[in-house]
Amino acid sequence: MNTIPGRRTRILAAITATAGMMLAAACTSTDDGGSGSKTAAGGVELVKAGQLTTCTHLPYPPFQSEIDGKVQGFDVSLVDLVAEDLGVKQEILDTPFENFKTGAFLNSGECDLAAAGMTITEERKKNVDFSAPYFDATQAVLVDKKAGVTSLADVKSKNVKLGAQAQTTGEDYVKKQGFDPVSFESSDAVLNGLRTGQVKAVVIDYPVVQGWLKDKATADSFEVVDNLNTGEQYGFTVKKGNSELVQAINKALADAKADGTYKKLYEQWIGPYDAAAASPSAS
Repeated sequence: MNTIPGRRTRILAAITATAGMMLAAACTSTDDGGSGSKTAAGGVELVKAGQLTTCTHLPYPPFQSEIDGKVQGFDVSLVDLVAEDLGVKQEILDTPFENFKTGAFLNSGECDLAAAGMTITEERKKNVDFSAPYFDATQAVLVDKKAGVTSLADVKSKNVKLGAQAQTTGEDYVKKQGFDPVSFESSDAVLNGLRTGQVKAVVIDYPVVQGWLKDKATADSFEVVDNLNTGEQYGFTVKKGNSELVQAINKALADAKADGTYKKLYEQWIGPYDAAAASPSAS
């Protein structure tokens, strides 16, 4: 996912998982000029007192997108659980996706964690620490029904123009398959490229496509012809060495899976629940 050069960073308040969450639990003493402690429950050090600051890249439904003036989605709801455990609220910072690979905003102290439907890879592990995987992802091939193709191989053999989201594992995958895809800077741009005929097929995460196909006009015009199991799993990232926050995230995920909250959020944002996603193994 690329972003427009010079794009102004926006701070967007995320919804909280529990409306009655008390912020007082986060503030135990004053060590930063009287505004409260930056040490939350469990000894987790935060970049700003009283809040868990999350870097993301918008839009990327159903994981995070702005709905009715608030950033909402599957990732947002899961991180809200972490914030609740820490006794703070979540605040979301919309940032360029390239920073997720380098961990720039984590290292500079602008964010505590990053949540952007990000695949766990060995390359990315060199720059950031990942939480336990929280979602098994596959890539979908969505095509114009008039294109006359039935698979990714068909897209290639018939020389159908293919699109993908820039700097994503989906784009990396099709490049390795010999494609020269049109790169789009966001998931919205990918769909727009398909709608306007700039491309006749796209490869992108299947949950994103599921969201698109809920729109009748989109479902009438486009269809999934292939589902690519690339072995991808999503994880949240933190600054390297921040083991306390990793532990807090992993605990919140484990608790959510144990008490049914994960299943409920999965069905709310993703669709029919796949039990295998509740306990993904590390990739």
